[in-house]
Order: sequence, then C-alpha cells, then structure tokens
Amino acid sequence: MRQPEKYECSLVGSKFSSKIASEQEQPCNSLPPLLPKIETMGRKYINQFSEGESINQVFVANGKQLRHNRQGNLYLQLSLSDKSGSVNAMQWNANQDIYDSFENGDFVLIKGTTQLFNGNLQIIVQNLKKADESRVDESEFHTLTNENIGQLIVQLRQFVDSINQPELRSLSQQYLDTTEIMDKFSQAPAGVKNHHAYQGGLLHHVVSLMELAESVVKHYPQVDRDLVLAGVLLHDLSKTDELSYERSLEYTDEGQLVGHLVMGVELVGKQIARWEAEQNKTFPHDLAIQLKHLIVSHHGQYDFGSPKLPMTLEALILHMIDNLDAKVHQFSHAMDSEANPGANWTPYIPSLGRKLYKKTLQNQKQNPPSASSGD
Repeated sequence: MRQPEKYECSLVGSKFSSKIASEQEQPCNSLPPLLPKIETMGRKYINQFSEGESINQVFVANGKQLRHNRQGNLYLQLSLSDKSGSVNAMQWNANQDIYDSFENGDFVLIKGTTQLFNGNLQIIVQNLKKADESRVDESEFHTLTNENIGQLIVQLRQFVDSINQPELRSLSQQYLDTTEIMDKFSQAPAGVKNHHAYQGGLLHHVVSLMELAESVVKHYPQVDRDLVLAGVLLHDLSKTDELSYERSLEYTDEGQLVGHLVMGVELVGKQIARWEAEQNKTFPHDLAIQLKHLIVSHHGQYDFGSPKLPMTLEALILHMIDNLDAKVHQFSHAMDSEANPGANWTPYIPSLGRKLYKKTLQNQKQNPPSASSGD
C-alpha cells in the first residue's frame, strides 16, 4: 500500500493549494470537528437561542414566500441562517414591498422574538430590512474557516496520492489538479438542508468518508481499497454543479432536472476522455464501468434515487459509510441545535421520521440522579 505523503497547509489568496512538507514540518492530519464549535464573539448564534428571547441582529435570508392566511391577510415566511444553523421566521401583516426589499441570499437585519411552535423554535419578526453588507462580519456565516478548508484539501490529497492502482490514482489526481473543479469543491455544501449543509460541507463529508473507508477496508481484506477511495472522491462530486451556494443554498436548474448521479457519470466520462488524450492510451474499460456503478448506486435504494442497487462489495461499502456519515451528522446537528437543551427528546424530525433521545450515558454520568428517599 502506498503511504500518504506529508503535506503542509498553504493558502494563496482565495485559492487553496498543497505542497510536500519537509521532514521538520507537520502535516495536517486532524479532521475538523463534526460540528465545528461556535464562538460567541459578541453575537448569539441560532443554536444558542431559547424561547422568548428578543432578537436584533443580522442573518442570511432564504426561501422567502409571501402567503395569505385564512383571513386573506398577507404574511412573510422565510428561513434565517448563520454558521450554526437555520431557523424558520414569520412576519405577520407583511406586504409586497417588504417581500421585494430583499432577495434570497441577502443579509437582513431582523428584530423579533423567538417562540416555540409544535416543539420547534421560530422567530416572529417585527421588523425586517436589508443589511449593509459592508458592516457584516461574513465569518459569522461560514461554518468552516479558510484554514479548515485548507486542511481538508491537504488530507484529501494525501488519501488520493496513496491509491496504488496507477490509472485510478492518476485519474483521481487529475480531478484535484483541475482548478475549476477544486474551486467549486472547496465551497460546495453536501446538501441544502439535511446534512453538511454549509459551504465546504461536501469537502468535509468526503474527507470524513475517506477516514471511514480506511477503517472499514482494513477489516475486510477482500475489498478493493483503491476503488472505494476513488468512489468516495467521485460519488458526490457533481453536487458542485447540482447546487447553488454563493450565499444561499439552492438547487440549480440542471440539479433539479438531471441530478448529481447522472451528472457524475457524465463528468467521469469527460475526465476519462481527457485522461486518455493526455496519457495517449486507453483507460481500462472495466475500471470505468466500476467507477460509474459506484456513482449511480451510492444512494443504495431505488426509493432514494439510485437507478441501480449496489452490486459490488465496494459499492455496498460506499453506500453504507455514506449513509452513516450523513445520518450521524444529521442526528448530531438536530440534537445540538434543539431549542430545549434540558429536554430528553427532540421534537419529531420529519426528515428522519422520528424523535431523537438526547440523554446520553455521558450526560447521565455527569449529572447522576439524586438519591431517592427510602420508604
């Protein structure tokens, strides 16, 4: 097995690059936390809100809708976000002028009050206006810092460079050496809502899967490690074009009409054609088919959008670890951002189809029950 080369983090302007480190330099080996710690820095973040708080601060607005209530009056519904998460918001007695005063993805200054509705926190807005962007600290809206992203890119390249199979390794490196791909990859989310839904979330998710894959393939020696790592890199890569993420997180027209599985297969075909032209030889046909199978089957079930079920060990493992990483992130985020930190249960979460039990064994050890009086 090829050993990953040591790299150091290097940031050049807004672009990210890596270079081989000297023996004295330390590589970036630690994955940023599953849910990066939110520092207060004078601002209270969404995941720190509780019921009945007065709010007067800036958020990113998304998903705005102007609707009629049962009495025929207009109200504004939207989602507000910062780097800790998002919260639904409502403004009663709204009008077309308020709706037209900002666009999805704009910074908006919100004055309002938090309240619980069906167990979920929301903000009742008294006043909304578009914020002056020159006075906004954008770091309050990015879950990952440039340093985090630089570290993740270094780790990703270490895994790719450790692939033994020469055609798979050079094809995977070709993706990483393509500036257009990496500029998008370093910023794209893994989704618009359910998991890793923040800029850089796709990269975070892929590196986490690389680490999971490394552990799993050691336990199953019959599995082709190189193919699993290549599948991890490529399976969601076309989310860079499926999604729009300059500030708000939305689907592009191509993403809605085609989807990242089909787009991913198309991209593999283009990259293989480019590889063959540059290498002046034919890429192994069976290897190309296996890569395409990894992409189209990684959702694991027809009901989840996969046109094919996993039919190889490598495809099965990719689906399983992909689902594991997404679900652990989704569970953790739901429990950490829940508006009742003292409660044992979260409200019902439609995307998961269940409530979540938050009272872990560790919590119980830290807060043991008081001794009951005997009869």
